[in-house]
Amino acid sequence: MPSANFETMKVATKDVTMTTKYSATIRGRQDIEVYPQVSGTLWKLCVTEGQKVVKGQTLFIIDQVPYQAALNTAIASQEAANASLATAQLNYDSKKKLFDDQIISDVELQTAHNTLLSAKAQVAQANAQVVNARNSLSYTVVKSPANGVVGTLPYRQGALVSSNMAQPLTTVSDNTQMYVYFSISEAQLLNMTRESGSKEAAIGGMPDVTLLLVDGSEYPYKGKVESVSGVVDRSTGTVQVRAVFDNPDKLLLSGSTGYVVIPTVFKDKIVIPATATVQMQDKFKVYIVDKDNIAHEQLVETEPISNGKDYVIKDGLKVGDIIVSEGAGMLRDGQDIKPNKEN
Repeated sequence: MPSANFETMKVATKDVTMTTKYSATIRGRQDIEVYPQVSGTLWKLCVTEGQKVVKGQTLFIIDQVPYQAALNTAIASQEAANASLATAQLNYDSKKKLFDDQIISDVELQTAHNTLLSAKAQVAQANAQVVNARNSLSYTVVKSPANGVVGTLPYRQGALVSSNMAQPLTTVSDNTQMYVYFSISEAQLLNMTRESGSKEAAIGGMPDVTLLLVDGSEYPYKGKVESVSGVVDRSTGTVQVRAVFDNPDKLLLSGSTGYVVIPTVFKDKIVIPATATVQMQDKFKVYIVDKDNIAHEQLVETEPISNGKDYVIKDGLKVGDIIVSEGAGMLRDGQDIKPNKEN
């Protein structure tokens, strides 16, 4: 075949930063679903959607009438039990004196004592019922479990609510800082762990990350990777990574999505354009041009991170090699070429 013209380049090393983009999900640092602890009619909504609340602030009030009545009944039972205890105590003290004077038998004294013990047990039971009734009444006032922002309010005044309902009354999200979740491949995690010596060292050595919002704009604050899951998702072969971002302007909302951009710096590495490679399944090949302008196939190993335009070479090339930089897919092993230029 006649020689064809191809662009060539001389292999050299340089520093390069590769950025990788991952789809991400944004969550509040705390997303707490609020459920009622007692059943009843929703009597009052004390907040609105999107409102900032503090821990302990009242969110909802459930109809208190039946629970107040139950408390009143428990208190009345408690007072009756206390009266019965006082009577049993008096009876026992009287029987004890009569027994000491040898007027009554031991059986009568023991019977009085047992009655006293029963009265004490009834008082303890009544006290517990009062505590339970008082707690149930307090649960009719549903309070915020943390500082944050109120989510949607699916239930309105008059709705019947209970602790086992499918949907919570609302969600309180702590959005002073936001967790951003994304996934990396198992191979990437393994490579990071090998290079750093441990997963913890790999996490600590990761650079600050950038967040791209759904409209394509860049979030003004950088984030930091905090943790990497120790479990691989079998269906996807990935592990979940969590980064944390400050949210002083409350721009990030729990449940929204975006993209995390992670920079990786390679120092003094061989970098070649993607146009110089031909991919064969999980491998790449390039064409090295010898002094007679003959192109020879050469398998190369690349870093797993790429920007899609360039590849960082781990093995297969050395500094000074002349390779075809464009149109490698049109070549075959041993083809004679005419280099257009040499960089």
